[in-house]
Amino acid sequence: MNEPTTLGVLVAFTAGLLSFLSPCVLPLVPSYIGFLTGLTLDEMSSRRRVALLHATLFIIGFTIIFMLFGASATALGRVLKFHEVWLQRIGGILIIVFGLVCLGVFRFSFLQQERRLHLQDKPLGYLGSVFVGMAFAAGWTPCIGPILGGIYALAAASDSLGRGVLLLAAYSAGLAVPFLLAAFAVNAFLDWFQRFRKFLPWVMKVSGALLVIVGVMLLTGQFTRIATWLQGWTPEGLLERL
Repeated sequence: MNEPTTLGVLVAFTAGLLSFLSPCVLPLVPSYIGFLTGLTLDEMSSRRRVALLHATLFIIGFTIIFMLFGASATALGRVLKFHEVWLQRIGGILIIVFGLVCLGVFRFSFLQQERRLHLQDKPLGYLGSVFVGMAFAAGWTPCIGPILGGIYALAAASDSLGRGVLLLAAYSAGLAVPFLLAAFAVNAFLDWFQRFRKFLPWVMKVSGALLVIVGVMLLTGQFTRIATWLQGWTPEGLLERL
């Protein structure tokens, strides 16, 4: 793995975690888990294996879609490879714009429209959880769109298809880890959420700041330099596995 991708994976994972903590995902997590499992809150606490299985299949569904989109973004970037420097600069500008949208500096009407797919009944049991995950990814909500768009722009600037897919896999992992924890201990999650909800307005601001920083780094060429510096602190055993 090259240096920019090493840092990119960390950025993508953080973006996925911030997406989970966003106001349009976090409050809906218990509803998603209940919809996927068909269980009540008490039943979810006593049947954790079932809840975890449905959550895992849901994660597989949205990961497939995100990775396909990431591959498409990278493929487009490779088509424009002969304009690599300009592609990185345009990608940096786009990421900055997405960050400013998260910060509320810009507002675009097409990003304010509701785009999540609403399913009345989950089909096909366990397989249905995969389909719901795909629908969740394909019909993404406006307030997460800028964060996800920033990762797509980063994938487009990647120099190989595998690295672009890896960025979206890292983003999916950032979403997946807390979702699995919530499915495993839904009551504890609800207790934590009551304490965390006062910080929800800050999540998008932190997300926006992260995107602006990454965009500026990509635009100025500092992304590679900082990643190279970080690689020097990475244990050799870990580097061999990357």
